[in-house]
Amino acid sequence: MLTFAAAVFFLIITPGPGVLSTAGVGAAFGAAAGTRYVLGLFIGTNLVSLAVVSGVTAAILADDRLRLVLFAASVAYLAYLALCIALAGSKVAFIERAKPPGIGGGILLQAINPKAYAVNTALFSGFGFWPQSFAVEIALKFLIINAIWIPIHFAWLWLGIALQRMNLPQRTQRAINIAMAASMMAVVLLAALSQA
Repeated sequence: MLTFAAAVFFLIITPGPGVLSTAGVGAAFGAAAGTRYVLGLFIGTNLVSLAVVSGVTAAILADDRLRLVLFAASVAYLAYLALCIALAGSKVAFIERAKPPGIGGGILLQAINPKAYAVNTALFSGFGFWPQSFAVEIALKFLIINAIWIPIHFAWLWLGIALQRMNLPQRTQRAINIAMAASMMAVVLLAALSQA
């Protein structure tokens, strides 16, 4: 169980679309909007987990054409987000918008986030620790994942808010945006390599 918890921690804390966008929403819109967005990500990631555990994801992705369309849409959207972050200029931000993405935006991001599917597939299909009952193991995995997921995402939200409050020089903020965009594109590239 400790090995599983360690895997959860390292797979979730690494920069991906969810945590990077959480920091960006916090930087651009503050704690209240960021909390609503994290709630959407939380709902979305648990829906992805249910889709993986129930086999819905495997059934959908069994059709090569549908898998290619969904993968292309995910890559395009995540590349768009990375580009928006990179081009945000000297302000640390997710996307320049009139209003924050909210709960729906968080759910949508997780629904097309290839890292969410990859992480959940790895965690739920591996790291067995309760051979007596598959149902108990799945329930415990949901509890452990969420117990780690929640504080990590709120830490990234706090980081985004803290970065904005620091009033960093424009050059530093631009460098942070480029690093965030590069991290997001690395996730996209890793997902593309896994499909090859």
